[in-house]
Amino acid sequence: MSSADRADAPIYDSLVEERGDVPADVRQTAEETLREVSRTLGFALPGSAARR
Repeated sequence: MSSADRADAPIYDSLVEERGDVPADVRQTAEETLREVSRTLGFALPGSAARR
């Protein structure tokens, strides 16, 4: 959710305060897992060379 969307959805801010930013946490965990799997299995993901 972008900051512009959050301005239109004040309930989002309340939920983040109560529960944490679950979508951001899930995204971060998924990205970390993908990097670990890529290293473990030895294959490169599209664009991963540019990110290193």
